[in-house]
Amino acid sequence: MKKRCAWCENSFEAYVTYHDEEWGVPVHDDRVHFEFLILEGAQAGLSWSTILKKRDGYRKAFANFDPKIVAEYPQSLVEELLLDPSIIRNRLKVQGTVINAQKFLAVQQEFGSFDKYIWSFVGGKPIVNQWKDMSEVPATTAESDAMSKDLKKRGFKFVGSTIMYAYMQACGLVNDHVIDCFKYKA
Repeated sequence: MKKRCAWCENSFEAYVTYHDEEWGVPVHDDRVHFEFLILEGAQAGLSWSTILKKRDGYRKAFANFDPKIVAEYPQSLVEELLLDPSIIRNRLKVQGTVINAQKFLAVQQEFGSFDKYIWSFVGGKPIVNQWKDMSEVPATTAESDAMSKDLKKRGFKFVGSTIMYAYMQACGLVNDHVIDCFKYKA
């Protein structure tokens, strides 16, 4: 039997699959970066399992996370989305998604890709930690603080340091698999 990080043991299939196939795997695709930026922001105040269960709803509601399309969403569509039970119906989060799409495009324009910009916060390669227990994993780091500060300065919403650290974990900018997890690679 595979040893996994404690947070996904005895959980539902999509949660385990997320752990096994996505969490901590370095992302270099801007669409995937945008997806996790939005999903991590949507998680604020909620559990990741809640967001995973609504992921398909988010993909449908937000044009499979195409920032060019989402950036153009009119207020009338935002109002429609606030009635959609397949996503988190929080006005600030839905409006923040549209704003973040616009800001995401601005970062792409400035840096050539969001990927190039975001990886600069970790020197272009993943930070590989050596945790023995999930209780050792921090909620924020100097890198997530810097990332959060810069994103906020650029006008992004729902990008606090804790959210950005979770984003870093999801997109593989940091490897926080515990050392006895089968996904950990030193």
